[in-house]
Amino acid sequence: MLFEDPRTLVKDEIKQLEEEGYDVSEVSDSFNWYLIMNRHFDINDARYFFYEILKDLPKREEFNYNEPSEWEEIVSESSFESYEAPKLSEKELLDRIYGGLLGRAAGCMLGKPVEGWRREKILEYLEKAGEDHLEYYFPAIEDESEEFKIYFKETLRDNLKKAIRDDDLDYPIINLKVLEKYGSSFTPENVGHVWLENLPFGLVYTAERAAYRNLVMGFKPPETATHMNPYREWIGAQIRADIFGWISPGDPKRAVKMAYNDARLSHVKNGIYGEMFVAAMLANAYLYDEPKKIVLESLKYIPKNSRLHEAITFVLKLHEETSDWEKAWEKVMEKYGSYHTVHTINNACFVVLGLLYGEKDFGRSICIAVESGLDTDCNGATVGSIMGVMLGASKLPRKWIDPLNNTLESLVPGFQTISISNLAERVAKLCLRFSQ
Repeated sequence: MLFEDPRTLVKDEIKQLEEEGYDVSEVSDSFNWYLIMNRHFDINDARYFFYEILKDLPKREEFNYNEPSEWEEIVSESSFESYEAPKLSEKELLDRIYGGLLGRAAGCMLGKPVEGWRREKILEYLEKAGEDHLEYYFPAIEDESEEFKIYFKETLRDNLKKAIRDDDLDYPIINLKVLEKYGSSFTPENVGHVWLENLPFGLVYTAERAAYRNLVMGFKPPETATHMNPYREWIGAQIRADIFGWISPGDPKRAVKMAYNDARLSHVKNGIYGEMFVAAMLANAYLYDEPKKIVLESLKYIPKNSRLHEAITFVLKLHEETSDWEKAWEKVMEKYGSYHTVHTINNACFVVLGLLYGEKDFGRSICIAVESGLDTDCNGATVGSIMGVMLGASKLPRKWIDPLNNTLESLVPGFQTISISNLAERVAKLCLRFSQ
């Protein structure tokens, strides 16, 4: 069971190892030579590279990061704190959770038409529509060329009638099923069982696809995250964090532990930290109404000497130095532009850009996150979710929310077409149950 091209797996593994600090100079040359000599490169060739050539590589001396994947080590390398949970009425709790769901759906639909595009291409598309910057859902344009082809026209400005199916909207529902079945002390193995019961293999991607394949092959966590999985630090876990923050109002420590248990199935190191960071921001969005404070407090749960911590600190510093988000974006791209389009680190930077430079304005926040490019639906959804919890559904701008018609589609059995408000009620009940 392998959808990936074996050559791509090895190429991506070499890049991943380089990013993790290993010296890949010699093995990269060996791989290129091997491809020249072996035109029919198959899965057995890939296994040979993974488990003979690429194992036990030396670390580069200049790589000074410490990035553990084990829970106890992560805690020791971070600054975990406990807070007194806010006293919310059931009505306010529901409003905040409903805001998170609506915000996630709106941000996802904003970014979905241009998923994977770089900012330059997004701006060129907007220019063809007669607009300078992103200020609302994407308009349609007359250009029908392949370069600017929109694959999900239902998400364009004049067509949007609901939140259509997207993996960024599937995973909160998948994790709702995990929590309802196994409780808040679920294990990575529990998550794997729910995936196999509810997710079709063809609609999971990168690290999730590798972990799914490994589950079917009989591997157990944490090996599911590492066996022939060069995508173990990509964004997949980061988009699965939301419900853990939604049900942990003012309790980021609990939120990040659940996020860790979810991420451990498919990710390591910064891939894990990305989900923990987002879960912490959502829990902290109940406590603070300043996005910068949310970011700062949530950064405490990330190992201090990790690349993700360094990247978020870099964005915070840029925010202090310039009020121009576009200049800050340029600096982020200069430093982190070499990461893949769907890597955790660069996309987390764009999430933070949206939060910091959005200045508590919901629409501006998700537009900055999406206009920054790369994994636009993921970043728009994450920023929308955080802002939605911070503001609550009752304070979200109607122009962003009304086009959704309170309707969300997913591929999860039992949730194919659902009312967003009913889903919020179900999440709120779960939150209250765990709080008792």
